[in-house]
Amino acid sequence: MANKIKVAVVFGGASSEHDISLKSATHVIRNIPQDKYEVLCVGITKKGRWLYYPGDVSAIESGKWEQNPDCVSAILSPDTVHKGFITMDNGTATLRKVDVVFPVLHGKNGEDGTVQGVLDLAKIPYVGCGLLASAACMDKAVTHTILDYTGIHTAKWRMICQRELHELETKCTEIAQALHYPLFVKPANAGSSIGVNRAENHTELLNAVREAFEHDSKVIVEECITGRELETAVFGYDAPFASFVGEIEACNTFYDFDAKYILSDSRLSIPADLPEEKSREIQEIAVKAYMAMGCRGLSRVDFFLKEDGEIILNEINTMPGFTQISMYPKLMEHMGMKPSYLIDKLIEQAVRSERTC
Repeated sequence: MANKIKVAVVFGGASSEHDISLKSATHVIRNIPQDKYEVLCVGITKKGRWLYYPGDVSAIESGKWEQNPDCVSAILSPDTVHKGFITMDNGTATLRKVDVVFPVLHGKNGEDGTVQGVLDLAKIPYVGCGLLASAACMDKAVTHTILDYTGIHTAKWRMICQRELHELETKCTEIAQALHYPLFVKPANAGSSIGVNRAENHTELLNAVREAFEHDSKVIVEECITGRELETAVFGYDAPFASFVGEIEACNTFYDFDAKYILSDSRLSIPADLPEEKSREIQEIAVKAYMAMGCRGLSRVDFFLKEDGEIILNEINTMPGFTQISMYPKLMEHMGMKPSYLIDKLIEQAVRSERTC
């Protein structure tokens, strides 16, 4: 192909999920069809420094990419004339235009609408949800509020803001009386179960809330839902569809960070052993939630299925994990979309959507 599409893959980030982003980006870059795309790699360090990385993809996952002597500062320009990144090397500025960006960023400062906003200003098409949907899905309180309004069942919940820390004892007592132990405590804005803890009593609740405040200024406390953990992948813009339903059997008490990315004993079942009508119902709710939140491109929608058959939506991930063991690419592969084909279509639809807006 004479004129390849120039795609910038942005990875890393000043986020607690930095290392997972490196794993996801490695998988994405290795599966981008080389005959169709020219890849430009831009990494963001944990301290928030943006670097153009011209080295081998094999150094990304380990974090060694940062030590490459050929790395130079990279600036994502919001100027619509530039349409790309400005790299700075010994005082010399070079404009590197791109056609599309794949922001393989998880968690804060990347999956939360911040980078998407700059790309919107620059009028550069990008893979995944826009600014508003990214921000709304990242903030669990906003997600609960929108889904509650839409009539989609979520866990009963309460919110604690940082300004209420002076009355934390009272707040925790009130919440426990309303929701009852055990409870789950989560930072409102974080992913991959970072800072998430289960509380069985008042002391554990206080400690869990304090830990969650280390990750965000707003904390969510939810009732404990006992049930099967199910996930589905949603793909598309104007006519999104949901994949088969997958099931997670976590090796830990709940599907926490270690169970997702470190321990190898968690088991994924695709498709989940469910009656056809229940699978269809979960798929329908996933697409309804996806559209209600304004998602586009891709998202992974997580559920609990209670013993009585009630379906509880847990969360929506707008840039789900893209590692070799991640549920989103595995679910899509079960639909017949192998990684290279899936990534090609994600990039393709991002470019096409931008042109038709």
